[in-house]
Amino acid sequence: MAELATLARPYAEALFEVAAKGDVQAALQQIDALAAVAADDQLRQFADSPKVTSQQVFDLIASVVSAPMSVTLQNLLRTVIDNGRITVLPEIAAQFHRLANANAGVSDATVSSAFPIAPAQLPDVVAALERRFGRRLNVTVAVEPALIGGIRVVVGDEVMDTSVKARLEQMRVALTA
Repeated sequence: MAELATLARPYAEALFEVAAKGDVQAALQQIDALAAVAADDQLRQFADSPKVTSQQVFDLIASVVSAPMSVTLQNLLRTVIDNGRITVLPEIAAQFHRLANANAGVSDATVSSAFPIAPAQLPDVVAALERRFGRRLNVTVAVEPALIGGIRVVVGDEVMDTSVKARLEQMRVALTA
């Protein structure tokens, strides 16, 4: 949703600016924990209740988050709650991840394969993909039997699809054209 992205961007940029002076990895873990809690529907209903104060919402979230929150994250959480933007926290976390990755020269990649990739083969696959895309990659592997064979790699808005399903689709289009 473009609206959520627009609302989340200033929060994510401000958080990254402060976190870049300290420990970005700790901030990543903390914002992920906040985003996971904020994604809960029951919490959202509780936060939207007119009978509940901002401090009660903050206390509830702080008690549920397993990792201790830094002062920066506490301030972010208070600001988000005060502005009625609890639903934006997952998008703030996603944008914060993108900023941290861009700063580190890393991109997230999703590799979909028809069959599980053997742990011994994964480093070779990752190395080949890093050469192909020209940057370091944080790879997430997913098994997608519908691909029939081969892999599909998504890095940001770039897609490399060498799957049998894609090739069959190309042949179908060529034969029907």
